[in-house]
Amino acid sequence: MSSTLSPGIAPALSDLAARLRAELGEDAVVLDPEPRYAGDAAVRAAEGTRFLLVLPRDVDGVQATLRLAHATGTVVVTRGAGSGLSGGAVPEEGAIVLGLERLDAIREIDPLDEVAVVEAGVITADLSAALAPHGLFYAPDPASARLSSIGGNVATNAGGLHCAKYGVTRESVLGLEAVLADGTLLRTGHRSIKGVTGLDLTQLLIGSEGTLAVITAATVRLRPIPVARRTILARFPSTADAAAGVNAISRSPVRPAATELMDGGTLEDIDSHTGSALADGDSAILLIELDGYGIAEQTADLAAALTAAGGTVRTVEDVAEAEHLWELRRSGRGSRADRLRLGEDIAVPKSRLADIFAQLSAIGIRHGVETSAIAHAGDGNLHPSLELPRRTGEGEEEQELPTPILAAADDLVRAALDLGGTISGEHGIGTAKRRWLDLELSASCRALQRQIKAAFDPRQLLNPGKAL
Repeated sequence: MSSTLSPGIAPALSDLAARLRAELGEDAVVLDPEPRYAGDAAVRAAEGTRFLLVLPRDVDGVQATLRLAHATGTVVVTRGAGSGLSGGAVPEEGAIVLGLERLDAIREIDPLDEVAVVEAGVITADLSAALAPHGLFYAPDPASARLSSIGGNVATNAGGLHCAKYGVTRESVLGLEAVLADGTLLRTGHRSIKGVTGLDLTQLLIGSEGTLAVITAATVRLRPIPVARRTILARFPSTADAAAGVNAISRSPVRPAATELMDGGTLEDIDSHTGSALADGDSAILLIELDGYGIAEQTADLAAALTAAGGTVRTVEDVAEAEHLWELRRSGRGSRADRLRLGEDIAVPKSRLADIFAQLSAIGIRHGVETSAIAHAGDGNLHPSLELPRRTGEGEEEQELPTPILAAADDLVRAALDLGGTISGEHGIGTAKRRWLDLELSASCRALQRQIKAAFDPRQLLNPGKAL
C-alpha cells in the first residue's frame, strides 16, 4: 500500500516488525501489506492507513505477537479470510493485523466421538471435504463456505443455509483454544457433548468478533452425512404468499434442512447476473432441502403443506439441476457498475416474515429506494438489498451511499426490532452496525459487556471500536 507515513507511526511499525521477525521469521511480517488486508469484503480502512501485517504459522507465533503488542500498547486486529461483511477486520493507523490464514491444520478427526479439532485458518468447505471420507460433515455452511475460515466463522457466530435444522456456529462448537491479549493461552470447553463446569467461556467467545481473545483452534461437533437429500422448489404468486408457505411448513411435521425465500426482485437480479430464468413477474420462490431417512414421506408431507398454502410445487429430481439452483442461491446476486447498493442483514421471528417483507417494500417506496430480499426463511434471517442509480460520471470509488439508502436502512433495522427481531442475524456488528446497538441493548447490558471486555483485555487493544 503506497501512502505517506504519519509522524511517529513508521518507526513504531518498523521496530515492531524487526522484533517480530526475530521471533517469527522474515516471511511472517509484512510492512507494506497488499490492499486486501486493509479490511473485509464490505468495509475498508481509510486511504493511507498504515499497519503491520503478521502471519504466524503456529500458536506460539500468535502468543509472541500478542505479548509484544501488549507490552508496547499496540492495537491488534485479528483477520481470518477477509470474507466478513460488517467491517470487523478493518485496521486503524499503527495497528497490527494478525492474519491467521497459515494456521490451517485439521489436528484431529474423531469419528467415534464425532468431533474434530481444527485450527482457525482452515477454510470451511475444506473441513467438509476432509470429513466426507469418514461419513461425517460439519453442519454450519455460510454462503461464503468456500472462502471463509473456521476462526472467522466462530468469531462472528456465522450462520448459513442449514441453520434452520442444525443451528448456527455456536451449536457446533464444543471448545476453543484462544490467546488472551497479554499472550496467555486459554482453553475452554470440552470434547464431550455435555458439560456444565464453571461459566461457559466458549459461548462467550463465540461471536465476540476478536474483541476478547484471538481464537486459534476449535473443537467442533460433527454429524453423519444424511442418507438422502432432496430439493423442492415451490413458486408462489407473491412474497406474502411465500411467507405464508413458510408458516405452513412450521405447522407441518416436516423440518427441512434449509428453506430459502427469494422474492421477485432477487430472482430478477440473479437472472441478470447469471443468465438463469427464475423470475416470473411478482412471484417468489421457496427453495427447500430435505435430508435424512424417510425422504419420500417428508417430500409428500411438505408438498401437501405447500400446495395447500397456494404454492406450485416441484421436486427437483436431477442432482445437477438441484446443485445449480443452490449455487444460484448462494452466489447468483451481484452488483451493477451503474448502481449503488447496500446489502443488509436483519432477523425476525420466522412467523413475521410477511410483515418484514411488507415493511421493506413500504420503506423503499417512502425513501425512493429499490428493494429486494433473500431470506433464510427457516430461521427468519433476511438479507435485503437497497439500491439507487449511481450519478452520471462518477465511478465506483467516488460516491458515498446516498442519504435515502442510509435512511431506508435505519427504518428497516427499527422495523425488525419492532417485530421482535435483531439488527444482525449472522454478519455481526463490526463497524457497520455500531450505530444501532443502543436500539437493541439496554444501557445496563452494554455496560456489563464493556466490563467483560475490560476483564479480558484491560488495555483495550483487541479490535477496539468493533462489535461493542
